[in-house]
Amino acid sequence: MKKIINDPATVVVDALHGMAAAHPDLLRVQTDPAVVVRADAAVHGKVAVISGGGSGHEPLHGGFVGMGMLDAACPGPVFTSPTPDQVQAAVTATDGGAGALLLVKNYTGDVLNFETAAELAAAEGTEVRTVLIDDDVAVKDSLYTAGRRGVGGTVLVEKIVGAAAQRGDDLDACEALARRVVAGVRSMGVALTACTVPHVGEPSFTLADDEMEIGIGIHGEPGRQRVPMEPADGIVRHLLDPILEDLPFVEGDRVLLFTNSMGGTPLVELYIAHGIAERLLAERGITVERRLVGPYITSLEMQGMSLTVLRLDDELVELWDAPVHTAALRWGV
Repeated sequence: MKKIINDPATVVVDALHGMAAAHPDLLRVQTDPAVVVRADAAVHGKVAVISGGGSGHEPLHGGFVGMGMLDAACPGPVFTSPTPDQVQAAVTATDGGAGALLLVKNYTGDVLNFETAAELAAAEGTEVRTVLIDDDVAVKDSLYTAGRRGVGGTVLVEKIVGAAAQRGDDLDACEALARRVVAGVRSMGVALTACTVPHVGEPSFTLADDEMEIGIGIHGEPGRQRVPMEPADGIVRHLLDPILEDLPFVEGDRVLLFTNSMGGTPLVELYIAHGIAERLLAERGITVERRLVGPYITSLEMQGMSLTVLRLDDELVELWDAPVHTAALRWGV
């Protein structure tokens, strides 16, 4: 294992200290319990939008804390859910009197711990709502979930709902919007290599040089099938076809296309894949109106990629375009 770390046991805390040093204008960090909070929290009268999950998926979630997106993020150990006290601390730090919306990827530990925290916060007088994100079309259940996993669609939910909260939407409206985005977004990923969790010290699975895993999860969970390696055209079809069939997306739809690196795939390859996906969508009469390309929800150093497609309407376009200023996303400011 070759990694730029000191001690596998302190990877997350060490990274949080570095994040605080890099972005003091955007966020503040506490490490006991570990929470990343926007620098100006709590914002009076604003719904607090909070998410989190295991570390190792950076920039998700801490990189999306800031104006127009998340008010706080709860980073668990690598590939391990945050604890209820982390989530409760995030709610307390961001409570501006308008309630809190928890955006939770559908992994069993995340769901249980966020639900526990929501109950604790409610007992202290804060109104809390929870929305599960389950956009992965690859499998119905996995090692970590009951039902579909939350993957790339999480980034889009956090941006759009964060914009709504920033403009002053109330808790009911933010919750309804989150559920609408979740209903209209689908994702699928592929792995070319495995990643190595620091405290484990060896790859989470093995792929031959001529194999790829279609439908992989962001923690290295098994996918739909292991198949021979193909050129980019074939890889993109393996991902895009199940996405389009699942909702289903149809001719005339307006969409946002998100082409994501799993951590080890360079932009030159992502752009190849993105161009292919745009062409295939155009051939089906589906219009790509907004785009995001880059490493935004990763799996440590895994080589691979995911595609996410979100059905758009005028309001979702407006909220996507709204100003955002975080460590990982910034436009309009």
